[in-house]
Amino acid sequence: MRLRVLCALLVAGLLAVPSPASASPGFWPLTDLAAQRVQIADKVAAAKFGTPSPIDDPVREQQILDSVAAKAPGLGLDPADAVRFFRDQIEANKIVQRGLYARWTEHPGTRPPERPDLGTEVRPVIDRLNAGLLAELAETRDARARRSCDVRLAVTVRLVDARRGLDRLHSGALSEAVRSACSGS
Repeated sequence: MRLRVLCALLVAGLLAVPSPASASPGFWPLTDLAAQRVQIADKVAAAKFGTPSPIDDPVREQQILDSVAAKAPGLGLDPADAVRFFRDQIEANKIVQRGLYARWTEHPGTRPPERPDLGTEVRPVIDRLNAGLLAELAETRDARARRSCDVRLAVTVRLVDARRGLDRLHSGALSEAVRSACSGS
């Protein structure tokens, strides 16, 4: 309970900070990129909904994880840690897709009017976000190893959530996306 009160006070104080990056310089870019990746799940879902393409795409997922594992050592990252973080990104994306499928099935009027092209419109954005996330994992290596990581990351997640105006589905997915970011996680 005390930790929740402390986190609430920290978030309230950080919301008053004029520059988002000054709130938690070590975690803002990483968390914001994770939030963008969670939000792109809307387009992934829109591209797949009503088609034979399933939410789970083991081939594409493995391509991402293999790429991350190959690039991690060159950035000074442990491949297993990087893969675990990106597995969380993938699972968070699927949480959003499943949630939107359920919403659109229950309320057909909320379906997106257009179907973006997964290959030419959506995956290039995901690839760019993945590259940024991998770079930020390397950039935050020391901060993620500190004992204060969990608290600082939790505060940054709430701040990014508030700045981006995430709904409950996307907010929960963002928390999932960064759950293994701290080295002790």
